[in-house]
Amino acid sequence: MGKIYQAKMSRRESIKRIGSMTAVVMVGGVTVACDTAEPATPESATNPSTGHWPGIELKPIKGPTYGTDPIVSAPTVPWPLTLSEEQKDQVAVLSDLICPADQRGLSATAVGVPDVIDEWVSAPYPGQQRDREQIVNGLQWLDDEAHLRFENFFAGLTEEKQTAIVEDIAYRSQYEVAQFELPARFFSRFRRLVFGAYFSSPEGIEDIGYMGNVAIAGDYPGPTDEAMEHIRQVASGLGLPPITEYVNQL
Repeated sequence: MGKIYQAKMSRRESIKRIGSMTAVVMVGGVTVACDTAEPATPESATNPSTGHWPGIELKPIKGPTYGTDPIVSAPTVPWPLTLSEEQKDQVAVLSDLICPADQRGLSATAVGVPDVIDEWVSAPYPGQQRDREQIVNGLQWLDDEAHLRFENFFAGLTEEKQTAIVEDIAYRSQYEVAQFELPARFFSRFRRLVFGAYFSSPEGIEDIGYMGNVAIAGDYPGPTDEAMEHIRQVASGLGLPPITEYVNQL
């Protein structure tokens, strides 16, 4: 099978994107990517009674980092990418199943999501290394499952057959099913990273309507009624006085 995915961006750009993802990315009030969003292998899931899980153990990635600066100023990148071409093809196929092109925007692969995920799992930071082990094992599980069901690699299946496998691990309720617990946790984390990578792209930022540092013509209109209601609910949940008390003090 030939190579499916072709890189869409430079290493410099993909590292900038993972710098954006280390901050909490919110879409519709849901955290889609952060350093500790999903435990890689919770104690309750290390020995599922049925099913299969590859259990691949990876050597720690050691090497220089960029510290806390997500903006790359050096002429070279400090670490090598770790996903194989086959794994990157799997990431591409799975990313587009999760985030396909539609009337609102481009697909995950069109905005370079596989490049960002490869960069993310290759970075020598504890959170990214936990994700690397979980994702590498999850990708292998997909291939193993594809061979068991359809005698083919996951990336070589039809979309219908790929979806049939993904449907078994796409819901958090599958955490309670021993044979699917670890694969479902992998898929949950992978999906968060896909959306984090997507919505840190220029196209994704435009999709969610983020305007950035754009000057407002005329007087500031203030927050919308919807935003104010959200603030009231949050304040109430935290036991704070009604937001109007703060407004009256301004």
